[in-house]
Amino acid sequence: MGLLSSSSHPGERLRSLRKSVGLTIREVERRSQKIAEVRGNPDYIISHSWLQTIERDGNTPSMFKMYSLSAIYDRGSAEIHSLFGVQFADLSKDRALFGWPATHLVGASEDTEEGKISFPVGARSEFLPESTSLLSRLVQVWGDVPVALLRQLDLRKSMYGYIGQKDFTLYPVILPGSFVQIDPAQTKIKPGISRREMDRPIYFVELREAYACGWCELKDGQLSIVPHINSPQAIRRFAHPQEAEIIGRVTGVAMRIVNGGFSPMTGLPGTASGTP
Repeated sequence: MGLLSSSSHPGERLRSLRKSVGLTIREVERRSQKIAEVRGNPDYIISHSWLQTIERDGNTPSMFKMYSLSAIYDRGSAEIHSLFGVQFADLSKDRALFGWPATHLVGASEDTEEGKISFPVGARSEFLPESTSLLSRLVQVWGDVPVALLRQLDLRKSMYGYIGQKDFTLYPVILPGSFVQIDPAQTKIKPGISRREMDRPIYFVELREAYACGWCELKDGQLSIVPHINSPQAIRRFAHPQEAEIIGRVTGVAMRIVNGGFSPMTGLPGTASGTP
């Protein structure tokens, strides 16, 4: 059986982990005291008596002690939490159970170390729409994606946003509940209007206390967020950059086209509940 065999209780697995890095209980205490000193918080301290109790009984440590154990044993926080039954690998699946009313940026996380996660893959610049394929011009993929593939997307150069379930700015081009990929290097609004709406640049915008996503126009220091002609949303105007700042250009979209991209209970404003 391996070091972290599921047949043993959390305390035994924690003891095996400590021994694997060659530390005594007293040394763990000394190292945790150093962390607590640096952090200015005694909650990070792992006393030798506390550690003996945990290794014997398997009680769940506080988040501060979880942090110290992760640093002292040179292990990722997800691995330390998994010893006590918290599986961060399942976090993305649990996130998928919910929708959010407001449009917002998707925060970076550490739960992409192993296995697969549910994640949208946006359109790539090298995608050739002339070639025969099963993907439309806006690539729409949603499901379990191998982490190895995500690493190829170079997440360091992209940001991701979520279109709130009450945000109908670009409906029906981008449905509420969709994810978008954002290029933070493209923050200057391109002048002029494209002949085709699918060629018109879409931008993700940070407002004072919210986010927005839509077509944008900048004139005389005023930023206009322009909705789709079929959207119930009106044009919104903000002082730029005091009230609105461009985060980046949307370069990819992932949205469900089965059962809609938003909750059936939400519906479009002005329509009966459940009516798309």
